[in-house]
Amino acid sequence: MAIKEKILIVEDERNICSFLTTVLTANNYDVIVSHTGADAYAMITSHCPDLVLLDLGLPDIDGLSIVSAVREWTQLPIVVISSRAQERDKVDALDRGADDYITKPFGTSELLARIRTAIRHTYTCALNEGVAQNGIFKIGELTIDYDKHRVLIREEDAHLTQNEYKIMALLGKYAGKVLTYDYILKELWGPLAKRNNQILRVNMANIRRKIEENPAEPKYVFTEVGIGYRMTHGE
Repeated sequence: MAIKEKILIVEDERNICSFLTTVLTANNYDVIVSHTGADAYAMITSHCPDLVLLDLGLPDIDGLSIVSAVREWTQLPIVVISSRAQERDKVDALDRGADDYITKPFGTSELLARIRTAIRHTYTCALNEGVAQNGIFKIGELTIDYDKHRVLIREEDAHLTQNEYKIMALLGKYAGKVLTYDYILKELWGPLAKRNNQILRVNMANIRRKIEENPAEPKYVFTEVGIGYRMTHGE
């Protein structure tokens, strides 16, 4: 029998906790629940869950503080579920280290897909980091060759510029994870880089013309509107 993955739900609304517990249990996850931030942090350290579903509006502390504290010592996947729908809230959570951000209300199919992606990304993160230094990242008909600094589509050179390649190499390294515009700019051009998202948009438009069959319906790099980009990790 396969070992069940353990998910910690951090949510103070009991009806939402009950709903999430029912959905996750039905999909073969082991579920534990916390209703406060302090209790959640204690459970993370003692129960070692495989993923945390985290509400931001907790009664004792803001959920963002938990994200920051957890990221000081572990890459445990954190998926934020929140009624805060402003872009700045999403960007802040992702910049602090959350793996994903789902706005309430949400569908169960989307929730389960985001959970699978976050867990899969964590399992392969070490591999991706190694690949990013000296190997190959491949998904579908797309290949990132880190040795030769090339991106191939259907085994043909996509002829990316240096900056376009750098963007793809970074997204491939963190496939499945949303990278904010600011994070990409700082990683590629340093901490003093101007926050000019237009540079990224222009580069991404060029990248999509070169790697996507239909740039308007991308299969490889997805836009999180107002936030950043995410490389697919497949299913």
